Amino acid sequence: MDIDIDVPDRDRLLQLIQHVPAMLLKNGEEAKHPSGIYLQRMPKNPLTGLAAVDYKTAQDLGFFKLDILNVHVYSQIKNPDHLDKLLNTEPVWELLNSQEFVDLLVHINGHFDTLMKMQPVDNVEKLAMFLAVIRPSKRHLIGKSWEEVQKTIWNKPTDDSYYFKKSHGVAYAHLVVVHMNLLVESAT
Repeated sequence: MDIDIDVPDRDRLLQLIQHVPAMLLKNGEEAKHPSGIYLQRMPKNPLTGLAAVDYKTAQDLGFFKLDILNVHVYSQIKNPDHLDKLLNTEPVWELLNSQEFVDLLVHINGHFDTLMKMQPVDNVEKLAMFLAVIRPSKRHLIGKSWEEVQKTIWNKPTDDSYYFKKSHGVAYAHLVVVHMNLLVESAT
């Protein structure tokens, strides 16, 4: 298990905290994990500075990985009250019918055609399900009714294909709402 933490500037944060970058094995070769770090004392490879064990093995050994992710949207948040306002403002859902607008949005840009097959997306729950539908394991649900999608969208796939847990879908949907409201706010 790990925890994802979204920040406006990953590099800046990592300069402030002592950590060990996670390592993953790619075709038998060691590589830096794209977002994972350890805050615990962790054996390091002295040549690479990376964790001495693959992140999957590290988890089995009791190490706890944090995934620190860059999310540029947060750099536009002025303060906690501003974030609360953006989260609690109902977005103009109809803007999701504009490819120009959708192409600006975090997490759903480039998915306009699929979004049009899933209309209406007019609340956070449907947006969360849409974010899950565009993952490999759930693409077979594209174009189905929301009632049908809702039946299986959060089920873990039987294979190893990538999917979203409900917690990820809902969290990312809220981020998209924040971004929608930021774009509207900056246009006025």
